[in-house]
Amino acid sequence: MKKVLLLLAALALSLSFAQAQEASDSAAVQWKHVKMDGHRTGVTAPSADNVKTAIGTVEKGVYTAPNGRRFRKGATPAVAQLMLDAQPAMASVKEVIGYSEKEMLRYRPQCELSNWFTDFLREKTAELTGRKVDVAIYNYGGIRTDMPQGPITVDDIMSMFPFRNSLCYVALKGADLRAIFEFLAATQMQAVSGVQLVVRDKKLESVKVGGEPLDDKKTYGVATINFLLTGGDGLFIAKNALELIETGVMVKDAVIPYIQRQTRESTAIEGHLDDRVVVYESEETKEGEE
Repeated sequence: MKKVLLLLAALALSLSFAQAQEASDSAAVQWKHVKMDGHRTGVTAPSADNVKTAIGTVEKGVYTAPNGRRFRKGATPAVAQLMLDAQPAMASVKEVIGYSEKEMLRYRPQCELSNWFTDFLREKTAELTGRKVDVAIYNYGGIRTDMPQGPITVDDIMSMFPFRNSLCYVALKGADLRAIFEFLAATQMQAVSGVQLVVRDKKLESVKVGGEPLDDKKTYGVATINFLLTGGDGLFIAKNALELIETGVMVKDAVIPYIQRQTRESTAIEGHLDDRVVVYESEETKEGEE
């Protein structure tokens, strides 16, 4: 606990210094985003067997970064030492479980990462429940990091899906499913699978499920998570549910064995873009959002 408090204190002091420095240059504090890519030190996310190469070393109070840069003053050596000391306890989450052909970034209205995951969500929910699953809906906020290119560790997946959300099956009439897609079209699109949506100027123009036009009277099986059942991100997927099954299986606990199985079968993790979400916006709509 003492080490954790020291780390938090060091981070707080660093942040306070940065704020004070910026405040001295302008009347108000100015914020900017800086990509955490190790450009100052060469630090990368370590696996279980390359800690010193990835993080660096601390000797006699001097931190030597992977790129050779040395830090003697400030909180940097102490923070680096805390990170190094924590690595043995983190060895299990540094296990490499798979391989991604390329980096997969998160962005709307669809991306390779969201498509890969929602296709998996649809298939896994069907496997767990024994139900026919036609559609999957997942919130982009539930995918917290990008998929790195190359080796995938347990830590990567835990960081990507950190929330205790469980896989769920919901049976809905087509009319209720249409209402969900109309809401997404009018607000912000979420990750989907099994559908082809066309959105024009914030309105749902057309929707197909399994290649066929959505039938308002037909019953469809929907894979999702418990967070989205009763209001998460504005969605109430369980509203008017004809059947609801909460599997209790957490997202990360489903994804990790899947990636491990793909690895045993020599199959790389790879997503693809397709026509599942097509969004058209007029110039007037774009101007209204600026």
